[in-house]
Amino acid sequence: MKTLTSGGQALTGVPCRFPEPREPQAVACHAIRPSKRPPLGAAPPSPGRQSGSREERPSRAWWKGGKAGRCVSGRVPAVAGSRWGRLCGKTPPAVPAGCWGPGCGLGVSRCCFLFASRKSIKEKARLRLREFDVGDKFSRLPLPKASLLLPLLVRGGRLHLLLTVRAMQLRRSPGEVCFPGGKSEATDKDEIDTALREAKEEVGLQPEKVEVICRLVPGIDKMNHLVTPVVGFIEDTFQAIPNPDEVSDVFVVPLDYFIKPLNYKTLPFKTSSGYLSWVHCFIYHDHERKTSFKIWGLTAHFAVFLALVIFGKRPTYEVVYDLDNLISSSENNFMNLYASLYERKKSNL
Repeated sequence: MKTLTSGGQALTGVPCRFPEPREPQAVACHAIRPSKRPPLGAAPPSPGRQSGSREERPSRAWWKGGKAGRCVSGRVPAVAGSRWGRLCGKTPPAVPAGCWGPGCGLGVSRCCFLFASRKSIKEKARLRLREFDVGDKFSRLPLPKASLLLPLLVRGGRLHLLLTVRAMQLRRSPGEVCFPGGKSEATDKDEIDTALREAKEEVGLQPEKVEVICRLVPGIDKMNHLVTPVVGFIEDTFQAIPNPDEVSDVFVVPLDYFIKPLNYKTLPFKTSSGYLSWVHCFIYHDHERKTSFKIWGLTAHFAVFLALVIFGKRPTYEVVYDLDNLISSSENNFMNLYASLYERKKSNL
């Protein structure tokens, strides 16, 4: 079974110091752009600030002779044969604003590394998720429709999942943890439209800010709705604006917590078809906010399946899937659940 990792570990913020290179080195850096090489020992072009000011002076060793140069910050060896390109105060589009130049607390090397690491984590997750995309395969089943958005973001070198807490005044499941989502409406084209519309209404997430990746195998809730999980990436800078009529809190959980949880148990649960079953229950403690969240039921079911899909690892607890044939076993489990519901409906006629 193919195993994928979640990326690098979180890095703490002190500037990274490289020793002066003795031999030409090739290190990728987004700061370099081909242009004319300045004469050896020449001063860099002024960025337009007052002459002699502290801000004008670029960091040390902005250009080294020979083929082994250095980027503007003086911390990353440049690609062999490259030119000096952009200087202080001009943020390359590929590097996040606020993480560039001599004043950056991380340093260019670490900034570039974090950016590349974030891209790598997302790309690995995309590839895995697209293998499990069911599209509209189950959309025509004769059940009322609902959709959830499973918003993924990369923070501190790890994938995280955004979740909400339902407002206490709601009739159904008040105060419980869930994903943004709800019932389908006539104006929705498909399950993706439903999930994006509900996310906008509940937490202020604009649809154009979501990179939709796939639809996973659906579930059936206790009201017999066909619930489709839609997975998408959002920016780690997203600031939720909870709708107080529907949402009382918004938080994130590292996705790998659903592979190796610190606090896990199973709870008895009566399925929509009337059978007694067991469901996952996770207690996640947010140390920064000093708050604990109980994640269980269909929400936990989708979070577990998403973690299994992306990481391809065996969790520290039992699951009902054949992990060597996750796609087929997940679809078979769903169809068995649907068949039992259908049989129960027939017997009640």
